[in-house]
Amino acid sequence: MASLKTSYMGIELKNPVIVGACSMTSNLSSIRKIEDEGAGALVFPSLFEEQIELERMKLEEELQTGSHLYAEMINIFPEMEHAGSAEHLMWVRKAKESMGIPVFASLNAINRETWADYALQLADTGVDGLELNFYATPSGFDRAGSDVEDEQIAILKEIKQKVKIPISVKLSVYYTNPLNFIRKLDEVGVNGFVLFNRFFQPDIDIEDEKNIFPFNFSSEIDNRLPLRYAGLLYGNVKADVCSSTGVILAKDVIKMLLAGSTCVQVVSSLYKHKVTHLKTIIDALNRWMDDKGYGDIDSFRGTLSRKNSSDPWRYTRAQYVKLLLHSDQFMREAKIS
Repeated sequence: MASLKTSYMGIELKNPVIVGACSMTSNLSSIRKIEDEGAGALVFPSLFEEQIELERMKLEEELQTGSHLYAEMINIFPEMEHAGSAEHLMWVRKAKESMGIPVFASLNAINRETWADYALQLADTGVDGLELNFYATPSGFDRAGSDVEDEQIAILKEIKQKVKIPISVKLSVYYTNPLNFIRKLDEVGVNGFVLFNRFFQPDIDIEDEKNIFPFNFSSEIDNRLPLRYAGLLYGNVKADVCSSTGVILAKDVIKMLLAGSTCVQVVSSLYKHKVTHLKTIIDALNRWMDDKGYGDIDSFRGTLSRKNSSDPWRYTRAQYVKLLLHSDQFMREAKIS
């Protein structure tokens, strides 16, 4: 039987399938199920600074209600042992203590001065690594893209100075040149890249004429983008690449590994097929490797990357190859669809 072991950010995983941050990784009963079904690791849901600030403001508002009526009422306010980030940190620590597989914390901060502080707090829980969610949703017209990148690089440098555990960065694709930005982060010394973050986009209900935020699962076709970047990055960065979005079936995992990914993250796959689907994916990966005669993942990882490809078009202007070189076939298929 083939060995599915891989090393991600210097951490040994029994297989390359990681369960990404989601509601299923947020409580002890479900994470134990994730481990039982064979996951290589899991990512605990993000510590969101915005949520902490909102809860803190709500708490302060509730504690102040009626406080001006009687002076002695200040003594009835309860001790809040897990107010703010403390409760989240407590559950991260419990998750790590209860699991036999690596547990990664996730951080989603908004203020530059608090990124490093929260990162240090999460590292102190004993987790194996830390995943930073870097993105900036455009909301104004005055800020240049280079300013966003410079700030995120500065944040990473500050965190690297304080935190000693491995650090990955989960990115969106919304950079002018993601490859250039990834190279800069790689030079700072990030240990891994998670590509890419999937955002919930706003929609409009035309019947009720209101804004809505639908929950959309990813599909297999969504993995084309992370596959492309895995193929482009293989052999060109020191950090490991973890492919995310659209990894639904075992064949999607295999594609990512062939392109050059070190591992993958799955979320939508488990919502669609339940946590037991993890074992299905892992068993199918094992069978494929046995059928192909591969003894371990390194035997085939990156064999279809741009670096190892005889066709340089595959990962660059691939969208034009079929149109330019096979225009008759393209037009026939276009009419059929």
